[in-house]
Amino acid sequence: METQQVVIAGGGPVGLWLAAELRLNNVSVTVLEQRTEVDQRSKALTVHPRGVEVLASRQVHQRFLDEALKISTGHFANLADRLDFSVLDTPYPYTLFIPQARTEELFEEYALGLGATIRRGHRVTGLTEHPDTVTVQVEGPQGSYEIQAEYLAGCDGTRSTVRQAAGIDFPGTDSTYLGWLGDVLFDNPPPPGFNRFTEHGGLMIVPLPDNRWRIAGTDPQSATTEWPGDFTMEELRRKTRTIAGDDFGMRDPSWLSRFGNATRLATHYRRGRIVLAGDAAHQHYPTGGVGMNVGVQDAFNLGWKLAATVNGWASDGLLDSYHTDRYPVGEQLMEHSRAQTYLFHAFSPEGLALRDLLSRMVPRSREFSDFLAGRLTALDVTYPGADPAAHPLTGVRAPDLTFTGTDADLFALLRADSYLLVDLTSGGVLAGRGQERIAVRGGALDRVPEGWDGVRAALIRPDGHVAWAGTEPDDTKLAAEADTVIASALGRA
Repeated sequence: METQQVVIAGGGPVGLWLAAELRLNNVSVTVLEQRTEVDQRSKALTVHPRGVEVLASRQVHQRFLDEALKISTGHFANLADRLDFSVLDTPYPYTLFIPQARTEELFEEYALGLGATIRRGHRVTGLTEHPDTVTVQVEGPQGSYEIQAEYLAGCDGTRSTVRQAAGIDFPGTDSTYLGWLGDVLFDNPPPPGFNRFTEHGGLMIVPLPDNRWRIAGTDPQSATTEWPGDFTMEELRRKTRTIAGDDFGMRDPSWLSRFGNATRLATHYRRGRIVLAGDAAHQHYPTGGVGMNVGVQDAFNLGWKLAATVNGWASDGLLDSYHTDRYPVGEQLMEHSRAQTYLFHAFSPEGLALRDLLSRMVPRSREFSDFLAGRLTALDVTYPGADPAAHPLTGVRAPDLTFTGTDADLFALLRADSYLLVDLTSGGVLAGRGQERIAVRGGALDRVPEGWDGVRAALIRPDGHVAWAGTEPDDTKLAAEADTVIASALGRA
């Protein structure tokens, strides 16, 4: 029987990013994807600011920056007033507009370049878990076969075979609304950034490559639990005319689809030798283009922890912390998408008044706007710490620290296979702490970010979140504290 350290079910962006993270840790990995080629019908079109930071943390962001359109605003439920991303504390204060198909192609190229095995036309059909391994049943073009792996990752979507075979519950609510979309050509395109919301419905129109346009919308008839049949071009034309007053000469559709607001969250992101990421772990109404971003960030959190476990240097409970970290993010995702779903279907006079009120608050209340933007971009994600006495930075995403007199920045220094110890002491007190799995960077900061006042040292996880921040003024005590933290992080305490 074939053996592999990790098998990943699902070769979309989430599974491919996880494969790359594992290969950066020299873990052998096989990705099994039932599609024979990349689906050119791009569900997701955006990479949000935190997503760009994730790419930059592995130095693969430049091709995305070169190819994508940068948009410095975002929307909440298609309110008329948009969120201003330009004020966010990130080197990438914008959304990248790039079709998911292209993102998947770039991720696949990246994972293959790192040595991942990717098998298209192969699908996981079942699993058998053992104390030290899991047997993965697979159906391929040449028939059925099995792979023996240490871990199996389910990145295989909302209907996840892995989740179901592992017996992980997926509670939530069924669909009560059906949105719709169409990718078309226009003879008379609308102006850039066109969107409309009235008592007749709401829609957004955005440009795609090859002179195509994406129309996505809802209307009062969307409130239904009955499947009305496949979405048609005539229906898209009629709905667009009703809402926008024009069909812009639409023709030649390449994709027509309906989508629902079923909302579900897996009860466990990890059970035994099975882990879930992306849509296999959470299902929601596709609001704000966050789905792919959240899934890739699942993989970013999971990858180094799974690799550390496979390679034997994980601290106790490290892999369990994947669920502890990401499940609350999933809960927030459910809340955020449900709130927007309500507003997307608020066509009554009362609903339109609520939309108008919330829209006016966006430019008038910086706190309100920043809260929504933080949720949408995932820049506000903080992972809960076990020690209530820990520094407030513990678990927080580290900003892109830059060091005086050098071109070095934090994202360029992060590695998938090691922590980064940032030594901000004037005398380089922690310079000798470098070792396997611990890189050290010393120096003064060009700019002290909010919350970093008084911090003399910090241990940054491979996924860019703060594991420890030290403020001890005594050098000897600070060094001893760092040694204790490092030993705990490497499972040597």
